[in-house]
Amino acid sequence: MDYTELIRKAFDMLNYSYVPYSHFTVGAALLCEDGTIIGGCNIENAAYGPSNCAERTAIFKAVSEGRKDFKAICVVGGKDKNVTDFCPPCGVCRQVMAEFCKENFQIILAKDEKNYKIYTLDQLLPERFGLDS
Repeated sequence: MDYTELIRKAFDMLNYSYVPYSHFTVGAALLCEDGTIIGGCNIENAAYGPSNCAERTAIFKAVSEGRKDFKAICVVGGKDKNVTDFCPPCGVCRQVMAEFCKENFQIILAKDEKNYKIYTLDQLLPERFGLDS
């Protein structure tokens, strides 16, 4: 599958990050089963606890619009929009993915359009807590 459009959207979402404290921008692009791409960015808060990651922003936006079937998500991030390394999802985001994403869901971590890694949710969160737990 060609993930170019998904990767581009994730990079575009870096421009919307609200990160006045860490200056670490994160963009995400969630691919729905119907082909729709939902963008998300990280949003910080002075109290830190109310902050939200880019991945959760994208998933929550999609769910709030009635979408619950997802194929993949691309995540990119770096200090001041400078992506130099892969940016894996945090544990909370992995757990949210476990709630809403099927087993064949793919997580793409990209440095650019040609340099990316693909993981399954099982690889990033084995033995996860879920509906059957």
